[in-house]
Amino acid sequence: MCGICGIYNYGSGLPVTREALKAMNDLIVHRGPDDEGYYAHENVGLAMRRLSIIDLSTGHQPISNEDDTLQIVFNGEIYNFQELREGLLARGHTFKTKSDTEVILHLYEEKGADFPKELRGMFAVAIWDKKKARLVLARDRIGKKPLYYAVTPAFIAFASELRCLLAVPGMPRDIDLKAVDSYLTLQYIPSPMSVFKSARKLEPAHTLVFEKGHIKTERYWNLPLGEKKLNLPVEELKERLRAELAEAVKIRLISEVPLGAFLSGGIDSSVVVALMAKASPEPVKTFSIGFKEAEFSELGYAKQVAGMYGTNHTEFVVEANMASVLEKLAWHYSEPYADSSALPSYFVSRETRKAVTVALNGDGGDENFGGYIRYQAMKGAAYFRALPVWARKAALAAMEPFPENTAPFNTVWRLRKFLQAVSQRELSNTYLSTVSYFKTDEKELLLSDAFKNELGRDINYPERYIGGLFKEAEGLGLTEKLMYTDLRSYLPDCLMTKMDIAAMANSLEARSPFLDHKVMEFAFRLPENMKLRGFTGTKWILKEAFKDMLPPQIYKRGKMGFGIPLGPWFRGELKDYWAGACLSQKALGRGYFKPEAMYKLWDEHQSGARDNGYRLWALLMLELWHRQFAPDFKL
Repeated sequence: MCGICGIYNYGSGLPVTREALKAMNDLIVHRGPDDEGYYAHENVGLAMRRLSIIDLSTGHQPISNEDDTLQIVFNGEIYNFQELREGLLARGHTFKTKSDTEVILHLYEEKGADFPKELRGMFAVAIWDKKKARLVLARDRIGKKPLYYAVTPAFIAFASELRCLLAVPGMPRDIDLKAVDSYLTLQYIPSPMSVFKSARKLEPAHTLVFEKGHIKTERYWNLPLGEKKLNLPVEELKERLRAELAEAVKIRLISEVPLGAFLSGGIDSSVVVALMAKASPEPVKTFSIGFKEAEFSELGYAKQVAGMYGTNHTEFVVEANMASVLEKLAWHYSEPYADSSALPSYFVSRETRKAVTVALNGDGGDENFGGYIRYQAMKGAAYFRALPVWARKAALAAMEPFPENTAPFNTVWRLRKFLQAVSQRELSNTYLSTVSYFKTDEKELLLSDAFKNELGRDINYPERYIGGLFKEAEGLGLTEKLMYTDLRSYLPDCLMTKMDIAAMANSLEARSPFLDHKVMEFAFRLPENMKLRGFTGTKWILKEAFKDMLPPQIYKRGKMGFGIPLGPWFRGELKDYWAGACLSQKALGRGYFKPEAMYKLWDEHQSGARDNGYRLWALLMLELWHRQFAPDFKL
């Protein structure tokens, strides 16, 4: 596991110095505290920071091929590299290391830019092909490992984190207002955009080839949209599911350093821990995070699973005063990012790293097996839409006088969100309404006229973005359309970003068995009613397949989510902190928002009329980002 970066001065022809590479590389020391490596030749340079997991003695990067015409830097883990290596050896390739990195390089020799199709794992790869004067970048199928790049007339640069690109001389820093607007809606900036116009994210499951001044990106994998569903007896499907997940867990236990697991107390992480315990001769080390506010904490459930499997269990409680780390988080994420569970994810990663270097998690279970409450809600929305328009409007109006208290557990908050969602005409907009922080009509009231004028038609970009994913999923059932959209947007750009940054900020490698692409392909081919059964049976087949391996309360409980108590925090310990940051002359003077609208959001929250905790968090993280990366920005 590493951080990577590089520069190719294709336009200027200027030499790339070790000093220039080191300026980028030093910004990602946390991703690889064990080692660093450089390749600088004429106008090309590659660099890496290494967190040593496998092949501790000979895995130093960059790595070259036999005649030094190829150079590679690589971030990630390839779980089938031994099998691939044996095949390459049989075909005459020679190796100087035992690392998965060198296997990738030899695959490129055989297959060119198609090499990612052979890989099973998580990865961000950069290969310099000296003979062809070609730079090749590749990213894993679901986007577990990040990769940013920028192209100007003088250079192309790439890096594991956006912040590194800002260290390249001549890198433009113009802010992309479409990205900021999308952030306010989605809580993240969707690929391929970044917060800067000149920088892009390489999308998951894509390769990029830069040659002779031209750039070509291509998708090499997608979920099996056109394949028939598996028409097999339920018991056989459950058996196959157990086998697929058991193998995905087993191959992720390969490590030459200490290994453990995040344990939330939900179905997904509990299944991972159960399978780890079955495959490991030693007690599994498990780590859980919670809050003193009981309704937000799952520590009791995690303790049941830990007790059932005799794990070596560690708990940690997050409190509001720990939000002093927020400015550090804004620095690590490098662009505005508003999933508030980044805070507990950071702390659980920090505590986990004290004992292990690698941790497995349950990411991807909800998206693969239909675990979100919004899937249930949207399934029931068709019945509500049968009501006359006046009745639906009356129901929404009737909710207005009621206070929301604490989201997301307050019934009024949930009902209001549901009614707003089902009032949308398009299914994609209904989905968007369920995940939005600021909806289109709310942004209309919040955004300044100057911001809206600069955006023009791009103010509706999030609707077009989500609508495009729903079009790709035409022909699928309702729940599968929702899951496909999440797997292509929310999962890689929000959840994977959160986990990668939170873990790597603490020099911890996170592995996700549910996001093994073979598990995902199998799950996608399961009949829809095997996932969401009726209106209440979320993740039905997953629960049934592992029923005997889980405590009864874990099997029976519903989805809780990984929320934090933003409502009470912004009325209590963080009240002055938020107001000092977001209602300051500097923040309001940036020109994004109408000052009166900002004060209204704040006053609503303080009075308890609305729980604006998630919105306030998004506004806070935007301002904290500006303080570090664009302090003097004004529209």
